[in-house]
Amino acid sequence: MCLLLLAASLAVPLSAQSTPIAFKGARIIPVVGAEIPSGTVLVQDGKIVAVGANVAIPANAQVVDATGKVIMPGLVDTHSHIGGGSGGDRSDPIQGDVRILDAIDPKDDGIQRAQSGGVTTANIMPGSGHLMSGQTAYVKLRDVSRVEDLLTCRDLMTEICGGMKMANGTNPRGQPPFPGTRGKAAALVREQFVKAQEYRRKLQAAGTDSTKRPERNLELEALVEVLEGKRTVHFHTHRADDIVTVLRLRQEFGFKLVLQHVTEGWEVAGEIAAAGVPTSVIVIDAPGGKLEAVGLRLSNARILDSAGVLVGFHTDDGITDSRWFLRSAALAIRSGLPREAALRAMTINGAKMLDLERRVGSLEAGKDADLIILSGDPFAARTHVEQTWVDGKKVFDLSDPRDALYARGGYDSIRDGIYEVHADMEDHN
Repeated sequence: MCLLLLAASLAVPLSAQSTPIAFKGARIIPVVGAEIPSGTVLVQDGKIVAVGANVAIPANAQVVDATGKVIMPGLVDTHSHIGGGSGGDRSDPIQGDVRILDAIDPKDDGIQRAQSGGVTTANIMPGSGHLMSGQTAYVKLRDVSRVEDLLTCRDLMTEICGGMKMANGTNPRGQPPFPGTRGKAAALVREQFVKAQEYRRKLQAAGTDSTKRPERNLELEALVEVLEGKRTVHFHTHRADDIVTVLRLRQEFGFKLVLQHVTEGWEVAGEIAAAGVPTSVIVIDAPGGKLEAVGLRLSNARILDSAGVLVGFHTDDGITDSRWFLRSAALAIRSGLPREAALRAMTINGAKMLDLERRVGSLEAGKDADLIILSGDPFAARTHVEQTWVDGKKVFDLSDPRDALYARGGYDSIRDGIYEVHADMEDHN
């Protein structure tokens, strides 16, 4: 009976979003600023209106009684593969013209699983089997039927809402035309960036004279966006020597960079910090996988943070499951990462890596109303994500049996629109 009453108290209809919604009585972790032991988050029209201990609640507001709960910003996953998409094929190791946007299924149930883990913003990427596997997509995990409605931008013709996925190390090596060695891999990347520099020079020289413009090249267009800092490179790299190679390439060509995985980042933390490059760390707590990841340490995030590196986390879903994304930061805390640094790494730091910090990553007036309601402390083993809200709309509710299957069931729990509520889905908190 208590659970039913709790579910009812937290249930708010998604209609009439212009009506204010007040989340009242929760312990609030705004990430930017001090925690509020018992406060209110007021949202309207998809935006946060106010956050604090003494927020005036409008008379017409819908009130969500979150007493005894924890509210924090939605999580930002800087490296994900949800949506079922794939990027480049095996015809060439560098395919910067490929867009993961054209391959994402907005109804893929991986999106619902990520919502159940509290993820509200994600960088969906092509794979890492290429030196350059294509353009990524920055998305909000909304419940939509068109992939364009997932994107963080409104106009694909005038805005860029994604980065560029690159990789080095073992993954992109292979038979020709793929490189057989690390040295050849770096050489191929340099050659392509030099071509992009020349393409940009021709475009600049032509100006508005269309007769002087070079023949359109979609891949070089995307690389010009990289060279001009409009598109961030998200670089898959593991070993310390591979990380330093990436830093060298970045110094040569000046592109904006986020280091992804950085398994041996702890070995070269000083060099990463000196370069001012952010890192998105993956946390895997069991041995196995590729040999170049053998140097993984759970203290990696702590060492990087102590060196002054901006640190975030990612799932690489399905390498790690989005449903348990908070666990990544919890394991890093266990290995010495300060709690406040862990909170930032799951939220605002990831937002900065996607150039979205003005919209998401913290609970502040004016930002998007992306938040999660937790049953307890975010890093406690027994805590559940109970609700996930994106742009002021509820996209996950643990009290809904179907949503509970996404949170707790196997990958085949929901198939062809038919689902079964199993006895083991009951909440035993």
